Amino acid sequence: MTTERKTHRVIKTLAPTDRGAIALAQHYGDALICVRHRTDAKGRVRYTTVELLVQSVPVKPRSVHEVRVKIAPHERALHAMVKAAGGRWDPTAHVWRLPSRVASILHLRNRIVQV
Repeated sequence: MTTERKTHRVIKTLAPTDRGAIALAQHYGDALICVRHRTDAKGRVRYTTVELLVQSVPVKPRSVHEVRVKIAPHERALHAMVKAAGGRWDPTAHVWRLPSRVASILHLRNRIVQV
């Protein structure tokens, strides 16, 4: 069967317990995530597709590289932004500690200091 998938439109998505998906749920078991009904571009043909779970593995969290950022005392708005993004004030070193990724997003790479 050769079909142009780009032109298919999803018209209905069913959970495995919904009427119309129960037979497929019995066939695929716990691997069935959902059943979708799609139509071709002209709406003349209906296709039934299934989404199956094929693998389940634990996610290994990435290690977070923390950096220290120097912000002047008068830059209150920047202090608030860093704090809202999860930054922590280090009173002994007088710097803000936050993940390197967050420092990049906030455009603070030029303010990173080595302690």
